[in-house]
Amino acid sequence: MIYRENGQFRDSYRADQQILPIRQDRVFMLALLVFAFVVVPFGASDYLLRAIIIPFLILSLAAIGLNLLVGYCGQISLGHAAFMAVGAYAAYNLTVRLPGLNFLIVLLLSGSMAALAGMLFGIPSLRIKGLYLAVATLAAQFFVDWTFARVKWFTNYSSSGSVSTASVDLFGWRIVESSDKYLFLLAVVSLMALVAKNLVRSHIGRSWMATRDMDVAAEVIGIRPVYAKLSAFAVSSFYVGVAGALWGFMHLGAWEPAAFNITVSLNLLFMIIIGGMGSILGSFFGAFFITILPLILSQVPGWLGFSMSTAAASHLESMIFGSLIVFFLIAEPHGLARLWAVGKEKLRLWPFPH
Repeated sequence: MIYRENGQFRDSYRADQQILPIRQDRVFMLALLVFAFVVVPFGASDYLLRAIIIPFLILSLAAIGLNLLVGYCGQISLGHAAFMAVGAYAAYNLTVRLPGLNFLIVLLLSGSMAALAGMLFGIPSLRIKGLYLAVATLAAQFFVDWTFARVKWFTNYSSSGSVSTASVDLFGWRIVESSDKYLFLLAVVSLMALVAKNLVRSHIGRSWMATRDMDVAAEVIGIRPVYAKLSAFAVSSFYVGVAGALWGFMHLGAWEPAAFNITVSLNLLFMIIIGGMGSILGSFFGAFFITILPLILSQVPGWLGFSMSTAAASHLESMIFGSLIVFFLIAEPHGLARLWAVGKEKLRLWPFPH
């Protein structure tokens, strides 16, 4: 009864086209933001922030980037961890070679460099699609892995091949504590998620979706597939590059090229399949699921009274991921976001059966 629209009239196009047209959704979103910005930093433990919430926020941003390309534009990619690596190493080199540079500028430049790399490897999408494009993006993954492992300049000639980041100082705010990192990440992710949501509602996003549904028909009605596909690769890689820089500086602190291997690319793809392709909200659902499942699997054997080796837990995790992907592809291709939307529709009509 509390999710009804009785008395909520929209008398202008502006009111009808807002992101959250239902008042209850706006109240819920405002309450969620207040809870996230005010309650969580003071109520969550340091372990909860470092192990769950911070990785969840960064992976959500990376999943949004991949979803813009795969879910909205229909261009499959199996190598987006490579663009995370480009963003991470670009941020590292900018901070090392240009000390004192504002970290927000570092994020923008890192994302821009990842966008250039994404456009470069997105050029094959102008001629090929489907499985062939997936193989082309997979080649980007191996090429970037090889480059950062062999070209010592990117690691500042580190003998071990690993790099370590310095602490982030933003306008006098030293971001060292987990709560500070959380607040900074929450602000960045919230802003970029809002930009992505508005972007897919604009003419650019509509051109992506038209290209995804039928590129030949999109070209007939005046959409340029070259612009649509390359812009999708650029924006997607920008988001993933920023996520890579944040993953390196806010979560890892030190990493080697193997930190952005093909497993990360596959996990990003799993996120948007389980969460929902073509949905910004689904990116958050998928990232939360991928983040929380390994922790649950590590605790369930203890709850049931028996022990499980680390290798067995890892294999079980892979089996569950695979089973869920098959399930969602068959039963609900639009993932958890679609189930959330169906639940909201039922609330709007409850208690009536239709």
